[in-house]
Amino acid sequence: MSSRWLKPYMPRSLYARAALILVLPVVVVLLVVSVAFLQKNLEDVTAQMTRTASREVLLVTGVMKGAETQQQALAAARPDLSALEMQARFLDANESPRIDARRWYDFIAPQVAEEMYALLPRLVDISLPSSRVATLFLDTDLGVLELTFDRRRLSPAAPHQLIVTMVFFAVLMTSISFLYMRNQLRPITRLADAAQAFGRGRVVPYSPSGAIEVRAAGNAFLDMRARIERQIEQRTLMLSGVSHDLRTPLTRLKLGLAMLPEDEAAPMLEDVKEMQSLLDAFLDFSRGAAEGEAEEIDLEILLTHITEDSRRAGRAVQLVSVEGGGTAMLRPSAIKRAVENLIGNAVRYGSRAEISLTSTPKSVRIRVEDDGPGIPVAQRSEAVRPFTRLDPARNQNQGSGVGLGLAIVADIARAHGGTLRLAQSERLGGLCADIIIGR
Repeated sequence: MSSRWLKPYMPRSLYARAALILVLPVVVVLLVVSVAFLQKNLEDVTAQMTRTASREVLLVTGVMKGAETQQQALAAARPDLSALEMQARFLDANESPRIDARRWYDFIAPQVAEEMYALLPRLVDISLPSSRVATLFLDTDLGVLELTFDRRRLSPAAPHQLIVTMVFFAVLMTSISFLYMRNQLRPITRLADAAQAFGRGRVVPYSPSGAIEVRAAGNAFLDMRARIERQIEQRTLMLSGVSHDLRTPLTRLKLGLAMLPEDEAAPMLEDVKEMQSLLDAFLDFSRGAAEGEAEEIDLEILLTHITEDSRRAGRAVQLVSVEGGGTAMLRPSAIKRAVENLIGNAVRYGSRAEISLTSTPKSVRIRVEDDGPGIPVAQRSEAVRPFTRLDPARNQNQGSGVGLGLAIVADIARAHGGTLRLAQSERLGGLCADIIIGR
């Protein structure tokens, strides 16, 4: 049978699920034992005891039948009352039965009263104020008879004690088990926090602890993190070295072209500039989001500075809305490069760009919209690949790129544990690029 319908109602955290696994069986056992005890034991025992007590009461009232006065009736029943450890008296004509309130946790009293009413037809009322005293009020030919005797002759003494003891020790042992369970789960949550932080571009101190399996997973994570960091460092150093080595011949080419006539050197200078821009973009892509350390930054201030810098560069950029605001743990240089790349693409293929910020307790969204031609839905996944240029979708007359702008943005978003989403702008009609990063 499928259990998909149950998943939305189940807790999501490891602590809550472990607590549910620990508490649910205890609660079920308590309920089953309590119900079985009440129905199979207490009810049967109470029924037997009330039947015995009702016979004793009928014996006393039967002895009193032949008496002509209340005193004679009490005198005739005195031997039986002494033997049965009962006290009896007749109420005065203007005296009404005194019924004391029952205890709220005396769950067996209703059954006792029901049994006694069924077994004693002339029973007027019954008072069960405690576990020690029971009082019956019987209608006789001589008046209302009050019989007082030990409540323990009608039902087991303090039947709730078993349930109270069970609940107390169940809560006690469950609490102790939960403390031990929390100590066992803490290394797993620390490992999850370290892995989540590394996925978002942050390195937090972590040392394996806990059970053998958890330590093995922690050591594997540390090895994986070290390998990834070495690979990123090696890639950055290699590509930086290649770019640096290529700058030297490009510089010599520029010097050589400077000696030629301007009309002959102009086309070759354009090629050299394009190669230079290709190297710069390639170096930016190789760095990715590895530059700088993650820190608490105010995104509204950062986007305001980026907008002002773009305006000074002659770009039509505007910060249109900020919702939520606040700070987030990000790498400011990497986020700045990602937003500047989106702005560069927006003003290259359109006439203006608009930036908006939406911050919630769970995520941060930076949106850049333009009024350009946009990107078709079928080509959006391809657009974020490195060295991909979508000629049909973009106007190449407005400038040429090397196909790394969106790839760099996507790489920076992934390094922060987020994603880059492309859609059509509802405001401007062009491309809508969202950088979404979880907190």
